Amino acid sequence: MGHSVGQVARLAGITVRTLHHYDEIGLLSPSGRSHAGHRRYGDDDLDRLQQILFYRELGFPLDEVAVLLDDPDTDPREHLRRQHHLLTARIAELQKMAEAVEHAMEAKKMGINLTPEEKFEVFGDDPEEYNDEVEQRWGDTDAYRESQRRTARYTKADWQRIQDEAKDWSDRYGALMDDGEVPEGERAMAMAEAHRQHICRWFYECPYELHRCLGDMYVADERFKAFYDGMRPGLAEHVRGAIHANADRHA
Repeated sequence: MGHSVGQVARLAGITVRTLHHYDEIGLLSPSGRSHAGHRRYGDDDLDRLQQILFYRELGFPLDEVAVLLDDPDTDPREHLRRQHHLLTARIAELQKMAEAVEHAMEAKKMGINLTPEEKFEVFGDDPEEYNDEVEQRWGDTDAYRESQRRTARYTKADWQRIQDEAKDWSDRYGALMDDGEVPEGERAMAMAEAHRQHICRWFYECPYELHRCLGDMYVADERFKAFYDGMRPGLAEHVRGAIHANADRHA
């Protein structure tokens, strides 16, 4: 008997109205009807719907999808190969965008006021494209405003010193992890304190409870996690544990 329009809508996560529209424009007409005249979709119809939704997700207009699917010289396997290639490319683009957003977040937090060329040199990407997200996330916080006030005066030499300190910190933290130091260890807690002091010195006052929140964000936010784990696998989780342990001993 096939599947009813309601069943197909639920399976595909779309609306009944969408299926009716696809039928009206000839993009997906059900292959059968019930005795009462209701639409019934068979397995081939579901395969076609899957192809339609893949192409739609990739941004193809519906009239172009119809042309692609109705091409007699292209078999279903070719559609899947094409879609796999396009989706893989899309994933790579989104990953690059996520990394660029991470750079933008760091740039905005530090109030960078460099030329586009200098921004590219320091961060590996021009962060300007993603400034809106940073504004929405942090723009109304005291820490953000304090960071903006301080960093407005920084020179390129200041930013280079900040980068050098951060690199030295990450190298030393990686070394203690190589030595098997646990997050609750003295060395790890000392490095967590150095991390907090770095923020206080250069950007804004960072009390221990705020530092805890930052540590949690380094793990919960996939972009921050990727940033820290990119320095050394497992670094984000380890740093969060050390930050919490250091805050606990100062409570």
